[in-house]
Amino acid sequence: MLFQLSPELPAAVLARTLGIDITVAVTWQRAAVGDWGACAADIATRIVKEHP
Repeated sequence: MLFQLSPELPAAVLARTLGIDITVAVTWQRAAVGDWGACAADIATRIVKEHP
């Protein structure tokens, strides 16, 4: 259930609703959605290396 709620709600709402710390809610969101920033950076780096 937490994996389903994490991407749907803001971390503050998730934390207050479930009675968990905000840092735990943020961690769950990152785990449920993934770190898209790191993924985008990795793809951008590959594109630059492949097409100089």
